[in-house]
Amino acid sequence: MAYFPEVASPIAYEGRGSKNPLAFKHYDASKVVGGKTMREHLRFAVSYWHTFKGTGADPFGVGTTNRPWDVATDPMQRAHDTMDAAFEFFTKLGVDYWCFHDRDIAPEGETFAASCANLDEIVAHAEAKQKETGVKLLWGTACLFTHPRYQAGAATNPDPHVFAYAAAQVKHAIAATHRLGGEGYTFWGGREGYDTIKNTKMQQEREQFARLLHLAVAYAKEIGFTGQFYIEPKPMEPTKHQYDSDTEACLNFLREFGLMDHLKLNLETNHATLAGHTMQHEMRAAREAGILGSIDANAGDELIGWDTDQFPTNVYLTTEIMLELLQAGGFTTGGLNFDAKVRRQSHDQLDLFYAHIGGMDAFARGLEIATAILEDGRLQKLVDDRYAGWTTPFGQSILTGGSSFGELEAYVLANGEPTRASGRQEFIENLINEFVL
Repeated sequence: MAYFPEVASPIAYEGRGSKNPLAFKHYDASKVVGGKTMREHLRFAVSYWHTFKGTGADPFGVGTTNRPWDVATDPMQRAHDTMDAAFEFFTKLGVDYWCFHDRDIAPEGETFAASCANLDEIVAHAEAKQKETGVKLLWGTACLFTHPRYQAGAATNPDPHVFAYAAAQVKHAIAATHRLGGEGYTFWGGREGYDTIKNTKMQQEREQFARLLHLAVAYAKEIGFTGQFYIEPKPMEPTKHQYDSDTEACLNFLREFGLMDHLKLNLETNHATLAGHTMQHEMRAAREAGILGSIDANAGDELIGWDTDQFPTNVYLTTEIMLELLQAGGFTTGGLNFDAKVRRQSHDQLDLFYAHIGGMDAFARGLEIATAILEDGRLQKLVDDRYAGWTTPFGQSILTGGSSFGELEAYVLANGEPTRASGRQEFIENLINEFVL
């Protein structure tokens, strides 16, 4: 059965002049930019949960979508049908990767053993579809937040029985990811935090979370899984506070518990917004610490206070993301996963294609602009000139610990008031516009 009959062949690149909504205007997979093809730079992935399991529901209304792959009365048949629809979509869109949560691809059974059997059956189906199409798994993860047992968290739960259940679920999800050749595995702590600190042992819960991660590292070694582990920062929603709230909090956590060598970050734009940061800030902090791993590509509505997970169409945003990624040397692991969902009123199947095409084009254009900015060199020169004093013997003596308070006081007494320099913010914003507009 064809679930997307309106799309007869893979989406093609037709260029800026095309009026075809089912064509790329900027994303030319084979085009070389900065020494690599767009396909190699961007490593696009589709998220299974939003694209194929999303219903259009929001906090104020039930689902609005009508998906032909989600109609069978038997839950396992629906799971098989959805997997078929997903790989039809991947191949017609022309992406190389996909991502999943365990409970998105296979329904939970009446017992844990039944849930594992369901997952194994669908993983076998996915394995066959991967071999048939060449589409690969970017990363997998376990859904440790929707079931009532996780109402108070998974790894951070006050009940060790729940911790054990979460650990067993993670074990099976890592094994499934390994079987599918996944290039990574993500820990998204959907409820790893607290609703009120008044009934919470915060340090113990953080220690529990770290323990789960160490167990995962040990299990990966045991089964020979060499994929990259990621933590995905998020500050709130659904809990009041989550322990992996932003890049800096994750850095502190990984350093405190000896996990820096084992995990990188999977950063999401909408989570950065909820944390009160820009995505560029989150990426800068991660890349300068050497733990920038993968990216969940989406955007949030800054006027709405929840995680709206919209598709990224703002070229300034994608340019900022690609500037940071290129300066990090590009993806050494991970990719751009569209952790985004179509809007509640966009309930047709074709809307899924329009959304992904728009996001892919926005990132392709951001890649071209960011490459041009870096090759131009003026932005970097402005930054280097601003900090030039720190490259002098005087500046270096401060950074390397060669100057005492007394020596610095003597320098000020001899040289007087510092000369103020302009930060050139408007000049820089105009410079960026030269490339974007």
